[in-house]
Amino acid sequence: MSTLNRSKTTRIDVRTSSSVKQLLQEAACASHKSVSEFLLDAGVTAANQTLADRRHFVLDEARWQAFQEALDRPVQARPRLKKLLDEPGVLD
Repeated sequence: MSTLNRSKTTRIDVRTSSSVKQLLQEAACASHKSVSEFLLDAGVTAANQTLADRRHFVLDEARWQAFQEALDRPVQARPRLKKLLDEPGVLD
């Protein structure tokens, strides 16, 4: 996903060591990009990969039907789960 044609209105500041900065500059140069373009493209790619399984999933027909049936089932009481959630936890 290219970030070159998007309107840029917000700034992101990053602090790093000089060795990491040098590495990023070299990689950006090798990619014929500015450091900002390189970081933004890499960051957007990583973000999309990280979130992909939370936004989009594919099921075959049988699993899709099972998924829909599970969503359509009435809610069942779970007394042990309710008790667990009602009791104070270790961090409370």
